Amino acid sequence: MDVKIDVEYCGSCGHKKQFLQLAEEIKKNVPNATVAGTAGRQASFEVQVNDELVYSKLQTLMFPDFAAIADVIKDVSAGKPVRKVDQQQADCVIL
Repeated sequence: MDVKIDVEYCGSCGHKKQFLQLAEEIKKNVPNATVAGTAGRQASFEVQVNDELVYSKLQTLMFPDFAAIADVIKDVSAGKPVRKVDQQQADCVIL
């Protein structure tokens, strides 16, 4: 099943780098997925799968766990329903 992923990211915040990392993770796990990214609202990193919002940085204030996003997309490509992602990237710890 074809899967369409749209990511809105904050261009002025430098979130394009995270978008490219997520796109790479998705393509590695689901090669037939279509991934598109657009610069959008301040501080945004909103991930939609087949036009359904699965993760919102505007709501959580954190980036999603990219592997969890890829898992959802893998499931959707296998015919399972779209589901939200709760996992977030671990905070950076400096020792």
